[in-house]
Amino acid sequence: MGWMSDESGLEKCAANYVPLSPLSHLNRARAVFADRTAMIYGDVRLTYADYHARASRLASALVKAGVASGDVVATVLPNIPAQSEAAFGVPACGAVLNTINTRLDVDTVSYIFDHGGAKVVLADTQFLPLVEAAVAMMTGPAPLIIEVPDAVAGQTASGAHTTYEDFLSTGDPDFAWIMPQDEWESLALNYTSGTTGRPKGVVYHHRGAYLMTMGTPISWQLPLFITYLQIVPLFHCNGWNHTWMMPALGGTVVCCRDITAKAIYDAIGDHGVTHFGGAPIVLNLIVNAKDADRRKFDHTVEVFTAGAPPAPATLAAVGKLGFNITQVYGLTETYGHVTECIWYQAWDALPDDEKASIKARQGVAFPMMEDVTVMGSDMTQVPMDGATQGEIVMRGNAVMKGYYRNPEATEKAFAGGYFHSEDLAIQHPNGYMQIADRLKDIIISGGENISSVEVESALMSHPYVSLCAVVAKADEKWGEVPCAFVELKEGATGDEAEIIAFMRTKLAGFKCPKRVVFLELPKTSTGKIQKFELRVIAKTL
Repeated sequence: MGWMSDESGLEKCAANYVPLSPLSHLNRARAVFADRTAMIYGDVRLTYADYHARASRLASALVKAGVASGDVVATVLPNIPAQSEAAFGVPACGAVLNTINTRLDVDTVSYIFDHGGAKVVLADTQFLPLVEAAVAMMTGPAPLIIEVPDAVAGQTASGAHTTYEDFLSTGDPDFAWIMPQDEWESLALNYTSGTTGRPKGVVYHHRGAYLMTMGTPISWQLPLFITYLQIVPLFHCNGWNHTWMMPALGGTVVCCRDITAKAIYDAIGDHGVTHFGGAPIVLNLIVNAKDADRRKFDHTVEVFTAGAPPAPATLAAVGKLGFNITQVYGLTETYGHVTECIWYQAWDALPDDEKASIKARQGVAFPMMEDVTVMGSDMTQVPMDGATQGEIVMRGNAVMKGYYRNPEATEKAFAGGYFHSEDLAIQHPNGYMQIADRLKDIIISGGENISSVEVESALMSHPYVSLCAVVAKADEKWGEVPCAFVELKEGATGDEAEIIAFMRTKLAGFKCPKRVVFLELPKTSTGKIQKFELRVIAKTL
């Protein structure tokens, strides 16, 4: 049976069972943290009471505009308060939030509007031309455009659409939120930044997002009342679910529209920022900041980094500037980060370079995950010897429902009862995982597998290298050889022969780049380097 002998009268009821939803956090914060500052943006200050009232107005206004439960509401916004308000206001009317990457091309945005079926889109004035052009290209019904001007950034409304504040004024601040009846209900629709083919629509449920907001404070050891700088784009895994988590902690969010070293240091200096997340490219901004942009601060700023494997040299450099870096790892399909490099005090005594190399590992599973490990193609555990490669696979509560309107891709991603990351990794004897490469980024030279991540890590230790990427270049003799693309630090000049000679002191000869090209690297909106563009260039060399 598996049950106690008599369970009669012990059923679920309203008193003892509530479907899990991150919406509950802002409802509680309205009561518990009413007068605390929830958000700062320029001269704008919102308390938790304000935040809840504005999210409620948005939910109410959307219902009046004809949005029904299960409809999709899209946003094309930077990290401004309206984007955070939408994180609660859109699902509070029963709708599904679709945050769209502001740096996508017109054709892709049009595809997302059509595929997701957006009824309404909240569009920042800066990105209005993109949104209007995308709507004009649609084959299906067009969404209602609500324009979000930004006075802090000096942007005034175009006059062509209803503005966000006018739209909110039609809503009721006391609107009763439509909470999910079932925690499996869809909360958000996030399109992957697919480098090939059409992006896939990843669907999140309320339960997964709620458990992310509970697992993250444990892993990051978050206290109440942190001050969090919003750097991770909110269109990227909904800001790693940190927006939904903040009201649970009574935290203060500092919005950041344009990510620069000066903006980061100013937020720390002006507002006492204690925490932020960001891709390794953000760490790079901090390391290479001009002296004029730096501000003194006397507390340690805790940073979660993810999005690409950071080089040990970058981690070592940023660690000396007052930032404690914890590497985390995940995908759009896992609501953001689901593994972390948990640090042990015993490692404090290790030499700096050894510490940096441990910090560069992706680590172990977050508490809301059931199992995250490295398996071979036969779905068996690889030896944890720090050498044998396999694929990172995962199962647990922070795995997506699946890909929207794409059952074939969903079935493939979940084959064998695990989500397949398509990231190749090794596992150390203590279980810590370390990414070797994306399956599609591995370079096979003369039958030897070369990890582009390993070559990039070595390159990043060169004093003149600011950023780099390594891709395969076709070679008559070896099939493929590594080709390095390097973005130099300001004022530095590049010498291909000198860099190749430097690399030979770091790596086996066959792993060293055979060509080095100096240029500004093409990047996605989340700071990931666009290797597919570099592969195109490599073909022409």
